[in-house]
Order: sequence, then C-alpha cells, then structure tokens
Amino acid sequence: MFDPNFIRNIAIIAHIDHGKTTLMDRILELTHSIDERNMREQYLDSMDLEREKGITIKSHPVKVFYTGKDGNEYELNILDTPGHIDFTYEVSRSLAACEGAILLVDATQGVQAQTVTNTYLAMENNLEIIGAINKIDLPTANIDETMLEINDLVGIEADSIIPISAKTGEGVTDLLELIIQKVPSPLSKGNTSDKLKGLVFDAKYDKYKGIIVYCRIFGGKVKKGDKIKLMASNATYEVIEVGIFHPEMIETEDLSAGEIGYIVAGIKDIEQARVGDTITDALNPIEKPLPGYKEVKPMVYAGLYPGLPEYYEELRKALEKLKLNDASLVFTPESSPAMGYGFRVGFLGLLHMEVVKERLQREFELAVILTVPSVIYKAKLRNGEEIEITNPSEFPDEDLIEKVYEPFCKLDIITPPDYMGDLINLAQVEKRGNFSHVSNAGKNRVVLHFEIPLADLIFDFFDKMKAISKGYASMDYEITGYKESNLVKLEILINREKVDALSYVVHDSQSYTLARKLVDKLRDLIPRHQFEIPIQAYCKGKIIARSTIKALRKDVLQKCYGGDVTRKMKLLEKQKEGKKRMREIGKVNIPQEAFLALLKVNEDEE
Repeated sequence: MFDPNFIRNIAIIAHIDHGKTTLMDRILELTHSIDERNMREQYLDSMDLEREKGITIKSHPVKVFYTGKDGNEYELNILDTPGHIDFTYEVSRSLAACEGAILLVDATQGVQAQTVTNTYLAMENNLEIIGAINKIDLPTANIDETMLEINDLVGIEADSIIPISAKTGEGVTDLLELIIQKVPSPLSKGNTSDKLKGLVFDAKYDKYKGIIVYCRIFGGKVKKGDKIKLMASNATYEVIEVGIFHPEMIETEDLSAGEIGYIVAGIKDIEQARVGDTITDALNPIEKPLPGYKEVKPMVYAGLYPGLPEYYEELRKALEKLKLNDASLVFTPESSPAMGYGFRVGFLGLLHMEVVKERLQREFELAVILTVPSVIYKAKLRNGEEIEITNPSEFPDEDLIEKVYEPFCKLDIITPPDYMGDLINLAQVEKRGNFSHVSNAGKNRVVLHFEIPLADLIFDFFDKMKAISKGYASMDYEITGYKESNLVKLEILINREKVDALSYVVHDSQSYTLARKLVDKLRDLIPRHQFEIPIQAYCKGKIIARSTIKALRKDVLQKCYGGDVTRKMKLLEKQKEGKKRMREIGKVNIPQEAFLALLKVNEDEE
C-alpha cells in the first residue's frame, strides 16, 4: 500500500492539438515507465483512429513513479484527456477522479475556446490548476503574450505557469516538481473512510475477462477475493483481479484510497457496469453513493442501420459494448420503411458521430448506414399537447401544429481581428445567427459572441470557420434553450414515393434553396434504371423542386430498316407502355451515398 500523502491525481486539459499526448510521452520517458525499445510517438493514443486523425478520443489513465528533489518517491496518476468539443464529457468524468489539472496552452496559438471551457470544468470540480505553456522551442512561440492571456482569461497567477516543450522535454521536470508542491494529496479531501468507496469513471469490454471497470478509490481498499457491490444495480461480485495502468494494465495486490486503477470481477451484464456508479464492500457497504456524473444530453440524432437486415442483433450488441466505453452514446430502436430495422442514436456532435461509425466498422467489423443527422425540435399542437421531435419523419402535419421550437445556443469564437468581418457574415447571413457583442481577449485576439440555432451550427460551421480564419479561430458553444421558429418539413419523393430517411426539418427561408440542391445531388447519385425516375421535393402541401433521372434507352427501331412509318410508331408506343408499367411496379435502388447527400449538400458551392 502506497502512502496517500505521496499520491497526486491530475488530468491534462487543453484545446485540441496543443500537445497533451506528446507531454505524456515525455513524462513516461522521464519516469522510465516504458522500455526505450517499446516507445513510440503518441504512446497513449492506442486506437488506430486516434493515430490516423492525430486526436485523442478516449481519456487514458496512467500511473508513473517519480522521485522528487526532496528525495521522496511520488505516485502520479495522470489522465490524458481529449481536446475536441465533442468529447467534453470524457474530460468532465476524468476531472471528477482528480485533485489537480495541468492546463496546457500552445505558445504559438494562445488561449483558445476549449482552453477556457475545460478550465471552467476544472474550477467547478475545485481542482488545483497548474498552467503550462507548450511548444516554446518553436520560432513563432510568444511566451509572454500567452502568459498574459492565461492570466487575463483564466486567472492563473504567473508563478503557477511553467514554459515547457513537450517535444524536447525542456521544463517537464520543473512541471512535475510544481505538481508535487501545488496539487494536494487525496487525503486533503477527507478521504479517510475505512469502508470501500470507489467511483467508476470508465469501463471497457474484454472478451476473456468480461467487463473491466476503471475506478478511482476514495476510501478503504479492494483486493482479489473481496466481495464488492455496485450501488446503482445492487449487484454483488467477487473480485478476480485488481491492477494499475503503468501504462499497460499491471496486476497488483490491492488498490487503496487515493489510487486510480481497474477491477475485474466477472461482470458479464453490460447494464450492471454503469459509468458514474459507486463501488463499495458488499459486507460492509457505505450509506449513500458518490454523486456520480450528470446525464449527458445528445446534441445530434441520426438513424443507424445495419448494411444487411440480418445483422441487426449484432449491431445492437456492438452499440451496447461501445456505450460501455463511451458513456455519452444514447440509442433507441427504430424502423424505417426504406431502411428496415435500426437505431436512433444520439451523438455529441458530427465528429463524435463519425468516430462511432468508424469504430463500429473497425472494432466490430460491421457495415452500417447513417442517415441525415438532426437536432431535437419541440412542437406545440393545436390540441395543447407538446411533443419532442428527434426524427424528421415524426414532424406533424402543418394543420396540426400551433408553434414549433428549435434549440438555440450561445456561440463564442476566439479569432484574430483580421477575420472578424467574414466570421460575422458566416454566422449572421449563412447560419441565421444573431451577433451579440465583441470582447477583447488580449493583444491581437477578440471574442465574438453570437446566438445561433444548433441545427445550423452542427453541420459545416466548424469547417467553414477554420477555412475563413486559415485555422486561427476556435469556437465553443453552449445550449441556452428553445425558441419559436418558422420550421417546415421537407420531404423527398423518389418515383412518387416518400423516402422517410431523406426527410428534413428546415427553416422556411432555406427550404427552396436546399430542395433545389438536394434533388440535383440525388439525380447525380442514384443510378439510371430502365424507366424514368422523377425526384421531387415536397413542402407545405406542394412540390417545390424536381429533377428527373432519364431512363436507360434501347433503340427498338434498329431492326426497322424500311417499311411504313406506322410500323415504327407502333413499336415506340409499345415501348412507351412497357416503360410506364415498369415505372409503376419497378423498385428504385437508392445507394448509401444518397442518404449521406444531405451531409455534403453544401460542399460543391465553392
């Protein structure tokens, strides 16, 4: 058992691409936690997807042992967290398991939107925050200005900010020393209980060991053979193995108060191992569970269907296993006439949606089809009833609706002043946003404040903002509530049949423009058939746009090399009748690209 006075639990928080994982590489090298022959860049980014995209998707716990300048050996439990806005829930869960946080800021980029958001998250958890300015080895680094920004926007004093280079290792030892001095030990929060008390902050499924629970022990200790109880489900299990992350999983004798580690207890039922649950001793339990986490609210909903209908059950099991490792995932079964049986899945954003789809394909080898993402709307009907609309196909008929509401959010964009005009134009003109005010964020940096509909924000706003600002601008948003809006349902008819999966809820002012783009895009994506296929956009009781896919033609007059013209006319009439009958009974094959057309409908504008 390690003395809790020499334990420090910290998380690394930062905006995306500010060097969190690289800093972890240097700490692992400095503390000799990994053999040199096994070392690789971005060591903790274990998923192929993380390495390919160059981002952290999952938070990773690591235990390292560091001998301080005072001669004492310290146990540091460090959690490397994601920086992208879609994975904020990962950050909030990691912070609940710590007493301190390293706020990492890129010296070339300065304080960015997620820097501020993550700092406020750390403050809400009453954590000791240590500032670190990274990438000081680069010629474009502006250390003094960045230090002033951190002090101005976040309020961290200059003596708690250390300049470092995660790439070369410069300043990392000083940072570890500051962690030892400033971050309180687990005992500071009064964790002196003899009874076992642990918080489940993550879990993963292993086909040999069952469900592996990642937990922070707040009181007592747990060892192999102990009987534990999960308080939310009231289920009891016998512990088979406990261990630490160093950085791989290593079995230990026990886990005691203040430590972060994993527990294997033969848990097979995915419903039993909930993130945020409290683990206690089955024979001597604590009275009430730990607070856990607040329920996460999905921002975007989309339909997820198996490539082949017979894989529905496999998709359900895969989503359950994925939810274990990604607690922000929400899904319910649904069916669609066009796509068969599938799930309505809630995501935190479009990147989160893309990552889930990729993980299903790679980790579970499942081909899946994603429909158009949409936000949650609310409608007040004429009979006084209020309903939530998570799927455009649920949108009521116009004559039944009294009012429709859509979610709005507060949007903050931190940008150099040069791009201010174009960004205001993007948010106000293209995306129906309302400009609120502008505030100063230090030298050569301003914060633009908007109120904007979530539906317009989640699609391609981030990509367009980055393109306009040449990558310098960063954004953060927060849902503020619902407002009444003039929304209509846009439906697509293919061969005069409505296709639910291509329905869309859109603002009335944008309906015609979108309908026109959509029917033209679908005309290019749906292959030609033996008969003519009309593609129509239907809105407010009328067809507002149409495109036609011409039939594949066969020259039936080829064999008519002579004779009366009526012979040719007779053949053409016969063919015309055949095409008409074929259109009535024929089935149109719609490729998956067509369902994703709505996502990419604005891509070809430039």
